Amino acid sequence: MDSNMWQAKRVAVTGAGGFIGSHLVDGLVRAGAEVTAIVRYNSGARMGNLDFLDPEVRAATTVAFGNIEDSDFIYQTLEGKDVVLHLGALIAIPYSYEAPRSYVRANIEGTLNVLQAGRRGTIGRIVHTSTSEVYGTALRAPIDETHPLQGQSPYSASKIAADKLAESFCRSFDLPVVTLRPFNTYGPRQSARAFIPTIISQACARDEIRLGSLTPERDMTYVSDTVAGFLAAGVQPGIEGMTINLGTGETHSVGWFARRILDLMGVDKPIVTEAQRLRPEQSEVLKLISDNSLARRAMGWTPRMSIDDGLCRMIDFVRSNPGFYATDRYVT
Repeated sequence: MDSNMWQAKRVAVTGAGGFIGSHLVDGLVRAGAEVTAIVRYNSGARMGNLDFLDPEVRAATTVAFGNIEDSDFIYQTLEGKDVVLHLGALIAIPYSYEAPRSYVRANIEGTLNVLQAGRRGTIGRIVHTSTSEVYGTALRAPIDETHPLQGQSPYSASKIAADKLAESFCRSFDLPVVTLRPFNTYGPRQSARAFIPTIISQACARDEIRLGSLTPERDMTYVSDTVAGFLAAGVQPGIEGMTINLGTGETHSVGWFARRILDLMGVDKPIVTEAQRLRPEQSEVLKLISDNSLARRAMGWTPRMSIDDGLCRMIDFVRSNPGFYATDRYVT
């Protein structure tokens, strides 16, 4: 992708204070875009992971504090943008068992607000963020975009609904929407609600590694590759209406990742299953592996980071930011 395609484009990123969102803001600013980073309002004006940005990147970013569930705020903030990259969502699966209504409000109503803003106003393109969790346990592998959708958690159900809203607005109102469906992304700034930073942070601070089920298989994409997919989706012509997977096409079990990380760190610690970390049996997604051929054909996207190189970068980040992770309790 020619990075000059982003020069002077007016771009809004919802969920900009999050893990992927903050990396995306960084990439957009460096590509020359005029970026509005939407961060959930809080009384301390905390910007989440945007605090990790280099000072010159942060200075070039406009931060808008608000709530994705507030339709007036969303309309006013998105109006006139050339591209809206919609990543704002609640994403923690365990918490969705406890507070499913919060996921309906943030993920479904929040997406509806973004789509309605596009319908009412002037927005060049909306890139809506889905998740591989909408596929549930693979019925066939690798998983392409025509695989059935299975709501195996309240989180995945909320994302299925949001995806279908995006599809319906494209079909009903000719809204220029592209849906990206990332498989599991990992990298610096990711919180301990995800299993790779959980493994690394515990290996740094505890005598044993406490995880949920070790058998689920995941297709892990390094964050720079996921960001490259978003940058391509924002400007690639002719892909409106498409749903596109972003994944490596390789899969390993959680247990495999735990053992590989410990090897790369040069430590030998027991790996144990902790009951409170287990999903309900029928809710656990056992295998995710992507067919990324559409991303290659439609956007020229291909993942570049190897697993070992990505894990080593993540290990370096965790070791350099020990205060970022709480290792004394289970983070949902």
